[in-house]
Amino acid sequence: MTKILTRIESQRFSFPGLPKMRAGTQLGTGNYFGILNFGHWNWFEIWFLVLGILLIFIKRVISVKLLGILAILIMIPGCATYYAQQVGSTPILRAAAEIPEDQLLDVGVLVFESAELTDEKAAKEGTHDDIRKAEKNFIPYHLKNTLQRSGQWGAVQVIPAETPSFDLLVKGEILESNGQYLGLKIEVIDAAGKRWFKKNYRQQAAKNSYAGIRPGEKDAFQNLYNAVANDMAEYKNRLTPGQIHDLRTTAKLSFAEDFAPDAFKGYLGQAKNDLVTIKRLPADGDPMMQRLLKIREREYMYIDLLNEQYEKFYSAMWPSYENWRQLNRTEREAIREIKKKALTRQLIGALMIAGAVAAGAGNSNDTVVLQTGLILIGGQVILDGFNISKEAEIHEASIRELSDSFSNEMKPVVMEFEGRQYELTGSAEEQFKQWRELLRKIYYTETGFEPDQTPDTPESGEAEDQYKTK
Repeated sequence: MTKILTRIESQRFSFPGLPKMRAGTQLGTGNYFGILNFGHWNWFEIWFLVLGILLIFIKRVISVKLLGILAILIMIPGCATYYAQQVGSTPILRAAAEIPEDQLLDVGVLVFESAELTDEKAAKEGTHDDIRKAEKNFIPYHLKNTLQRSGQWGAVQVIPAETPSFDLLVKGEILESNGQYLGLKIEVIDAAGKRWFKKNYRQQAAKNSYAGIRPGEKDAFQNLYNAVANDMAEYKNRLTPGQIHDLRTTAKLSFAEDFAPDAFKGYLGQAKNDLVTIKRLPADGDPMMQRLLKIREREYMYIDLLNEQYEKFYSAMWPSYENWRQLNRTEREAIREIKKKALTRQLIGALMIAGAVAAGAGNSNDTVVLQTGLILIGGQVILDGFNISKEAEIHEASIRELSDSFSNEMKPVVMEFEGRQYELTGSAEEQFKQWRELLRKIYYTETGFEPDQTPDTPESGEAEDQYKTK
């Protein structure tokens, strides 16, 4: 080691980020290892130190490609695997004045989707399958609250399945969610089938993001929700009053055609661009249309009841979920720093060993000693890196333990019609399907129409038998 230090002292050299060192500079053994005390250096200085050593003792130029590859390796942790709008501070765009009722569009927010989470993928993202299932109900409900607070819309409801009842449909997919980042894919389609937009949003939670959060009002990722609401409002505000009126009419006729295709066939058409167009209108006060509008109100009645359950689930989930996200963010930040430090040390060790091997091309005794010293130091640095990685595994295990208590089971819903109560069971989507089937049966009973049987439509007289009555 003394020969290594003598060799260093005899050179005129400088390292980026360090004072220039001239020949004769005294570097005792204690000072030498003091330089390698990485705790007092940032990782850029450590990189430059190692590269400086290699430039001095290796008689060749380090490839720019190699430096690029190492930089990429450092940058990989934390990179998203999808393109998205990075959301910063975004105040919500509120309606400047009260909007007339006939200019308000009703919005249905579908329960969100998410790609299947394997155990490996969930662990890598820093979440759990149970949490993701709960988020598919929680996140759309908070978006509903955000849209309502903007004052830009009519009724805004979370729905478990698509229905032509609404003027505007919002579809969402959770791309990423772990308390540190939230990534969503949002698609907005109107009743005419026109896609307003489809885009990805991503926000990183800052340290103060969890300060002052309030259920139904301010989420840690409120800027992202505001960005979605603002994009929707900006598109809607470009529509003329006539276009908004046509969308509302199209939604009514689409619902009528869905329930009574024979009676309302031909009212709507399809343009060359595949958009739905209005071909003709029912007469004012048309009795069949009036019955169908009453049926639609009954569908709304169930959706209102369903949203009461979503609200209870949302409120019950809020405190534990926000605490989990905040803690998870802290844990992931710690893991990120640990992994960055571990990767830095491992790569530094690899460079030191590579330098020692390359230095072996010389035959001097100094070079042999240098080679041995760099291998020893490099090996120790790699071991330190792996020890830190083991510490990260402990953090990841603690995160997984936080995620075992979430569930999104729906309770049975009891609906009443004409003095009879019907109990709808199963998931929210199954309950919604059951209620729509009952509504069809009610309509056919009232009008005397007997529909063509489909797999989703019970035979005449059998619909009520499928559900528990009280």
